[in-house]
Amino acid sequence: MDIQALIKEHGAWSYAITFVWTFFEGETFVLFAGFAAAAGLINAPLLLASAWLGSFAGDQCYFWIGRHFGLKLLERRPAWRARVDIALGWLRRFDAGFILTFRFIYGIRNISSFALGISGIPWRRFMILNFIAAGIWSVTFVSAGYFFGHASEKFLGPQLRMVMLGVFVAVVGTIFFVIWLSHRRHK
Repeated sequence: MDIQALIKEHGAWSYAITFVWTFFEGETFVLFAGFAAAAGLINAPLLLASAWLGSFAGDQCYFWIGRHFGLKLLERRPAWRARVDIALGWLRRFDAGFILTFRFIYGIRNISSFALGISGIPWRRFMILNFIAAGIWSVTFVSAGYFFGHASEKFLGPQLRMVMLGVFVAVVGTIFFVIWLSHRRHK
């Protein structure tokens, strides 16, 4: 399997996939895509824009769900309460700093926007800070993947294809494992 040929052939889909993936989460995918951008397989600025807008849109959606349905959902899903309380505590303690950085905090990233919707923070304020935060997050992960890709190319040379294939297989394997684990939990 030639991963570079696959990406070149279907590279335009990378941006749509990046948008959708970052709508839900996507650090690993964005790192891999940044790696591919370093190899010249996809356009780094378009990748950055896709990741930025996907992350922004996803968190705006979760904020809206929290604002309109948050308390009812917490009644039906009491297991979420602990993570929501952690996010709200950090919001009270760090205010805008939390909104700008929650994407980088493992374990509460996905619930934070939902919790912020419950918090009563003004929608406009969240939108502005969320847009800035999504940009910071996107630049960080696309850049990390991009610079890792360039460094790998210098150190690995012709073996880079095998490394890209290995990373691709690891990412796909992780995705399937998480999906499988999620289905087992919900049974």
